[in-house]
Amino acid sequence: MSNTSQITIPVLALRGLVIFPDMMIQFDIGRKKSVLALAGAMEKEQLIFLVAQSDLEDGEPTKEQLYQMGVVAKIKQVVRHSEEGVRLFAEGLYRARLDTVLQEEPFLLAEVSEAEIPAYKSTNTTTALVRHTRTLFEDYAKNYAKIAPDILFGVMQQKDCGKLADYIAANIMLDFDRKQMVLDEVHPVKRLRKLISILEEEIKIISIENEIQEKTREQVDENQREYYLREQMKTIAYELGDDDNPQEEADELRDRIAKLKLPEEQNEKLLKECDRLAKMPIGSHEASVILTYLETCLDLPWNERTKENIDLSRAEKVLNADHYGLKKVKERILEALAVKKLAPENNGQIICLVGPPGVGKTSIARSIAKAIGRKYVRVSLGGVRDESDIMGHRRTYIGSMPGRIIAALRQAKVKNPLILLDEVDKLGSSYRGDPSSALLEVLDSEQNSAFYDHYIDMPFDLSEVLFLTTANDYSSIPAPLLDRMDVITLGSYTHEEKYQIASRHLIPKQLKKNGISPKNLKITPNALHTLIDGYTREAGVRTLERQIASVCRKCAKRIVEDPEIKISVTSRMLEDLLGPQRFKKEKLQQKDEIGLVNGLAWTSVGGELLPIEAAVLQGTGKIELTGSLGDVMKESAQTAISCIRARAEKLGISPDFYKKYDIHIHAPEGAVPKDGPSAGTAMATAITSALCEIPIRRDVAMTGEITLLGRVLPIGGLKEKTMAAYRSGIKTVLIPKENMPDLYEVEDVVKEHVEFVPVERIEQVLNAALVKMPSPSLPVSKEEKHPDQASAAVPNALPLADGKPDSTGAAQSGICQ
Repeated sequence: MSNTSQITIPVLALRGLVIFPDMMIQFDIGRKKSVLALAGAMEKEQLIFLVAQSDLEDGEPTKEQLYQMGVVAKIKQVVRHSEEGVRLFAEGLYRARLDTVLQEEPFLLAEVSEAEIPAYKSTNTTTALVRHTRTLFEDYAKNYAKIAPDILFGVMQQKDCGKLADYIAANIMLDFDRKQMVLDEVHPVKRLRKLISILEEEIKIISIENEIQEKTREQVDENQREYYLREQMKTIAYELGDDDNPQEEADELRDRIAKLKLPEEQNEKLLKECDRLAKMPIGSHEASVILTYLETCLDLPWNERTKENIDLSRAEKVLNADHYGLKKVKERILEALAVKKLAPENNGQIICLVGPPGVGKTSIARSIAKAIGRKYVRVSLGGVRDESDIMGHRRTYIGSMPGRIIAALRQAKVKNPLILLDEVDKLGSSYRGDPSSALLEVLDSEQNSAFYDHYIDMPFDLSEVLFLTTANDYSSIPAPLLDRMDVITLGSYTHEEKYQIASRHLIPKQLKKNGISPKNLKITPNALHTLIDGYTREAGVRTLERQIASVCRKCAKRIVEDPEIKISVTSRMLEDLLGPQRFKKEKLQQKDEIGLVNGLAWTSVGGELLPIEAAVLQGTGKIELTGSLGDVMKESAQTAISCIRARAEKLGISPDFYKKYDIHIHAPEGAVPKDGPSAGTAMATAITSALCEIPIRRDVAMTGEITLLGRVLPIGGLKEKTMAAYRSGIKTVLIPKENMPDLYEVEDVVKEHVEFVPVERIEQVLNAALVKMPSPSLPVSKEEKHPDQASAAVPNALPLADGKPDSTGAAQSGICQ
């Protein structure tokens, strides 16, 4: 063409697509600007300028990002296939060059000029080029199977150099930038030469690919004969009704062993077992034993790990979210995690969580695993009496299996899980061995890197496993095993802790479990306090959770009958729902009593107030001890009496009182067993009060072991005992001076409301507990003071046979420590 014409038409930028003249094309349009450009073209002569963009990732290309050469196309059809996208059917008319962009919004509008195509003369050279191009295209089509026969026919029909180049470039798989190279060339002969160089390069690449495929095919053919034979064996086995082929299974297992990349010893042993399996006859029992062994070994996480992420702030949040209270336990766990982060290779000591049932030992272990990103597996050791449960059975036995440690690793599927060994104090021994001794190797970080399970029969590395153990009583754990563990004690929950746990965790959990919306059921704070004090008496919160669940079930029935009902459970409603209260709240006496002292006791469900009564009766010097007292507590009572007897004159007591009067010491509730030496000071105080007829202050409680010389010795369980004193309204608690460091563990709320008085001697105890200190000047002999009357000044007196009163008292049960 000798002249060029310039027109103004909308521009449609193509992403990864190049259009040639005389080419019918259909493609989807999704960009808003492109759809608007298409609409603008439809309003005029249905002409649009199609041009490729250089950057495929640009969603809004400008003039600088568009190629200069494109095609003016005629729109044949527009089909809308979605709310935002349309499909365009168009035909390329002629090459055109982008001159000026007139606008970019709302769509591209530009002036384009038709490209001037130089004329050329048909010569022998051009004819040769055409023939050479056809030959190259035939070679390309032979190697590239996706060329349609009609395209090959179309190539043979083209004789013009330019049109042949456009036709071939439009119908072969090339990158869009290489197709643009062909489109940019306006001279027909030069365009064909460019296409020839592109085809020659593509043919070389395809030939290399074919060579690679051929080599691969040859390698595969080497295994074909063996493969066909095995397939025939499989078919024969299937026809015979036996699908199991030891040879085939052995080969599959060999592949699995190779992928695991095991250490040399383990790899050699397992391959040897595979060789044995391959030689076994089909259906033999020995083959099934070997197959089970191999599958068990290969299921172990030899090299699988989870990525550990020790973030102390995140761990602290997880522990606080899952558990209320337990401040010292959480601090100790965070310290262990900090050491683990600083020294990842140092596994350190095994942590043993010791505490009463239901205080959250197992859930703490689960929270630790969650906090550091390890998988959690629980292994219950309660009642295990067979060493093989830990170390596994030898394969020579029928029904043999690996031990619980290997089974836990197989369950976890990683070699660095957190394994909780639950109830380690419940291990027993029998003629089958001692399981606790078998655990020595498991829990020793110096030895467990080559743990030897009898079933696996080869070393397995346990050094990356984080072990935690739990126990109710660490004194039941054998000393060598306990030496490998770092004991963390979880005490009984206080009333406040139980309240917070119930309100934050238990009530929402049971509401969800019973399908009740919080809008339909609400348990008031007073009702929750009553539930804790009146319906439960435990160290943990399991019974409390069961009582909450019972309340939810009873309310669920009413909610089903009336879905719109809103129930607010109060303290008064609890008796209708759960019946009368089972436990009475501990409370002080209304006035100071003679012979009645407030002792403090530790029990398996926390601390309790333990009132102790002492009565002095006319008699012959007998000593009565009642209230289901243990041997240690009886000896403590004898010691208290002897201690007071040694100080009789200083206390204004007749030296021969032990001849004329019987002393009766009682610890109510009589059916509850009690033992321990910590009630010694309380007994000595009660006896002194009864002999001197001096009341004991009702707002004072005490604990401590007494000696014959009047020394006060330290005791245990101070945290629980002081909490019991706080709950009962005690203002002053007398404790042994040597127990002062234990006040560090006492709850802050107790320290704020209770005064602690350290004592070393019985005189200090009497001075703080009695309304007034006895003196030798006081009348001490009841017989001298009332010749015809015994214990006349003692309250709550009972009449004797001769019409004269006798003394007695009241108290509550507990177990002294």
